[in-house]
Amino acid sequence: MPDNDPVTDARPAPVRHVLVLPDRDAAEEVGEALADRFGIAEEPHLIRDALAGEDDAEDAQWLVVVEDPAEALDPAALDAFAAEYDGWLEAE
Repeated sequence: MPDNDPVTDARPAPVRHVLVLPDRDAAEEVGEALADRFGIAEEPHLIRDALAGEDDAEDAQWLVVVEDPAEALDPAALDAFAAEYDGWLEAE
């Protein structure tokens, strides 16, 4: 047995789900509806994700970032929910 064992962090990385939506309106609607649909207590983060080389807000996707420390949310259900708004769940 070696004298110096590697140090590891026993805590798992927090789970974060990223929903990609086509525009700000859809992202805001999804952000508001998440609490009703999935019982999310913490408000999700909305982030503008401009496409490379585009300055126009019309050419931006919007991300809705949902923290899930308890890993209670079903990714398939989140993906289906985002699809209702022409979006998807980003695969990690």
